[in-house]
Amino acid sequence: MRGWWQDLTDLVLPAECGGCGTPRTVLCPECRAVLTGAAPSRVRPVPEPPGLPVVHAAARYTDEVRAVLLAHKERGALALAAPLGEALAEAVRAGLREGGTAGEPWADDGTACGDGSVVLVPVPSARAAVRARGHDPARRIALAAAGALRRSGTPARVAAVLRQTRWVADQSGLGSRQRLVNIAGALAVVSGGGRLLAEGGAVVLVDDLMTTGASLTEAARAVREASVREASAREALAPGRRGDGLGRYRAGGRFGRTREGPRAYGRTNEGNGEFGDTTTAVYRVGSREGRGEESAGSTEDAVRRTRGTPGIDGRGQAGSTIRAAVVAAAPDSFEINRN
Repeated sequence: MRGWWQDLTDLVLPAECGGCGTPRTVLCPECRAVLTGAAPSRVRPVPEPPGLPVVHAAARYTDEVRAVLLAHKERGALALAAPLGEALAEAVRAGLREGGTAGEPWADDGTACGDGSVVLVPVPSARAAVRARGHDPARRIALAAAGALRRSGTPARVAAVLRQTRWVADQSGLGSRQRLVNIAGALAVVSGGGRLLAEGGAVVLVDDLMTTGASLTEAARAVREASVREASAREALAPGRRGDGLGRYRAGGRFGRTREGPRAYGRTNEGNGEFGDTTTAVYRVGSREGRGEESAGSTEDAVRRTRGTPGIDGRGQAGSTIRAAVVAAAPDSFEINRN
């Protein structure tokens, strides 16, 4: 309800620029230029967490950009989702261009050639934070970015398949190492999400801001583990194979049914290009995933089993790894481009 009222307020009452406060405009030309005027760059925090995917950012987290992000996230200036989504879409395109190689389905301008579809996976906020704010900022910006990508010719959807499986402390007052410990093992892909990601196209993790990279690192770990489980299930279902995976997926439409119940990961919202349902339970109580336990097996085995899974490993897609894109990043993380 709070989100609906905020939308109505934005339409009826005179707005002010989220960056500088100029009246009667959602985002003035000067602040928009700061947000989207520069070419997106690859960013890397120092120290760089092991397992962090390649990240591209549209802008530095300073002054006007900081004000815009805080206005959208904390003050409910929902109209800012559109320009923030455009900035995020540019960062996504930059990552796809840099990761592409000859013969892959991406043109130099970042538009899709052939299939070239993209799945944007937003890093989730804690449910308590979403309730307090009245909306999920990263998810809202991801939806706007997907729309911007589609308008430019790139098939894009949002797969909100990540969930927090345990309580996480507020990261704002923590250092880089403390943030890694705080968020480690806290995210998981909802049941059926691995299959959805494997069939959806190139996977790009998205968020509004990157500081230490801890959240993106944890999100990448959760997506990789889900891809391993999906690859194992597909291998078990292959002709001539026998194993525990047989019967895991039963016939039942495009996405099938699982032994856990029909369409365990929620419904598809074709209208806004989003997969998943926020009301979907993460996992059944007492499951390994619900307790936040890591999957068995070494990292090397996980990577080996992941190979050949479309959309995760990237064979037949743009690039060969999970990517990440954010609206803004800490200024120091842009120093990578000076080397």
